[in-house]
Amino acid sequence: MDYAFERDWQTLLRLMEERFGEQPDITSMIFAVGLQECGQGYGRFKKDAKVDIMHVGVCTLLIPFGIYEELGTDDDGWPHFRQLAPIAASTKEEQELMMRRALVDYFQAWIDGAK
Repeated sequence: MDYAFERDWQTLLRLMEERFGEQPDITSMIFAVGLQECGQGYGRFKKDAKVDIMHVGVCTLLIPFGIYEELGTDDDGWPHFRQLAPIAASTKEEQELMMRRALVDYFQAWIDGAK
């Protein structure tokens, strides 16, 4: 077991709960990354926009794994990505662990500031 990772994951969950008022699930954390990367604030989004925001979150989180690269932004400020490699994690548990690690990496400065 990677105790440093588990400690950081629990710290991230606590920070997110303090910030948003409830402990988030992975999906909402990925959505938060997408909002951040798109420069979108709090608001109401249609289903298509939510899917696009989630896609931006997933792609952003998987860039350090070499799975995606950012190509730039369009005229509306939305980032675009290209997939470079397939996602290696095959089971749901492996995918969840990979996303948890990616979230910890993404929020590492925030986590470190809370220690």
